Amino acid sequence: MRSDPTWRLAPGQRLMHRCHDGECVLFNDLSGDTHLLAEPALALLQALRDAPQSAAALAAADPASLPELEEVLADLAALYLIDALPC
Repeated sequence: MRSDPTWRLAPGQRLMHRCHDGECVLFNDLSGDTHLLAEPALALLQALRDAPQSAAALAAADPASLPELEEVLADLAALYLIDALPC
């Protein structure tokens, strides 16, 4: 059985960013790192700031996008911008 974790914005992360021409620079105020993200990745972070959600819930409007969405979530987790809620 496949687990579908619920993702959340890293606690305390404030999403300080600037966007231009589809790309965003995001400062991780928890780690001090700066990241270059596409606007859809920033929108994903903002959605998780509003409420923790599973990848399936985030892809509800476009289920075909689920594999790509899961890949972006894994990338954001590797940057310590999001984490999975404990089960």
